[in-house]
Amino acid sequence: METEFSPIPPDYYDMFLEEQKKEFSKVFYFVTGNDVEEAKGKITGLVKSDGFKKYLTFDSGDKVRVDRIITVNGIPGPAYDEYDSYALACLNCNVQAD
Repeated sequence: METEFSPIPPDYYDMFLEEQKKEFSKVFYFVTGNDVEEAKGKITGLVKSDGFKKYLTFDSGDKVRVDRIITVNGIPGPAYDEYDSYALACLNCNVQAD
């Protein structure tokens, strides 16, 4: 199930512009729910689609919704806190005591 588009802070757009200058980028992002995918290649631009949704485009043909980006070349993106919350979730919360 696709989530609603969430506006992101303007600082991330500055980061995307800087990363676009590089010849190769690797981006991890949420596809649907908590499924994580990877896009890689040269970032070729930022496009607006489906109303307010914005996407990073790559020379490889990949297209990534900006509000679902976890990291760009290891730099935390707009969805990093959501990703991090999965790692910090209590693993013992559902364990019953004897």
